[in-house]
Amino acid sequence: MAAPTQRRRPELAAFLRSRRARVTPADVGMPPGLRRRTPGLRREEVAQLSGVGVTWYTWLEQGRPINASAQVLDAVARTLRLDQPEREHLYHLAEVAYAPDRTAGAESVSPEIQGIIDALDPHPAVVYNTRYDILATNAPYRTLFRVAGPEPGIRNVLWTLFTVPDNDCPVVNKDMELPLMVAQLRGAYGLHVGEPVWESFVERLCEASPHFARLWRSGDVVPPGTRVKTFQHPSVGQIRMKSISLSINGMPECRIVAYTPDDEESRLSIQKLRVHAADAWGR
Repeated sequence: MAAPTQRRRPELAAFLRSRRARVTPADVGMPPGLRRRTPGLRREEVAQLSGVGVTWYTWLEQGRPINASAQVLDAVARTLRLDQPEREHLYHLAEVAYAPDRTAGAESVSPEIQGIIDALDPHPAVVYNTRYDILATNAPYRTLFRVAGPEPGIRNVLWTLFTVPDNDCPVVNKDMELPLMVAQLRGAYGLHVGEPVWESFVERLCEASPHFARLWRSGDVVPPGTRVKTFQHPSVGQIRMKSISLSINGMPECRIVAYTPDDEESRLSIQKLRVHAADAWGR
């Protein structure tokens, strides 16, 4: 059986040829030229548009064992008009670590995703990104947490939990839960170091909450995972909930977090919470 590297190179060659064949000279503002046997670009045209040598690109497309940098692959990907999945596929075949553009994050969800979390009623559900920004919620979640942020425009669950008065914090076991959330945030932060949005968020939350600042300085890192959280609601009392995270196709670094009751008493409380959600949100 061929080694993985030996198997990837023919795949890389075939992939580049197929992507080159679908891009016409007109697509990139070039004249069609004479005696063009296929409608796609020639190898030398891809090399010219990508700013690389013709021999180097030819060897790459032939699947020869040459090294390619991320910058060069990006240039080739732009020339061949690769979308994100195709670009990632190119990186994997060329055995180069893929680093997607993480400077822009999702700010909302599609109606289909909103419909999914609404259908989880009476179970609270929310869509977070890795910074814990709240992208979408269902009515039980809004009723359980009661607030989305203490300042207009701030929809971030960490900001809520660290800046509301202790009596208003919906998480009972916060001494256990908040350090884990900050450690999970720091794990995600490693992919965003230096990005203005992330740096500003961390700096502002450190200023707003000495507690968060102390936890942030600890440097602890943990991955996401299923945990049992205890919530306090003024009308139904304590509710023990198990959190489950689900990834979302097409939304990197975002996840649906759904909460299910951890015991029978909590299940009954969730039913009561549903009544309050209907009253509060017209459902």
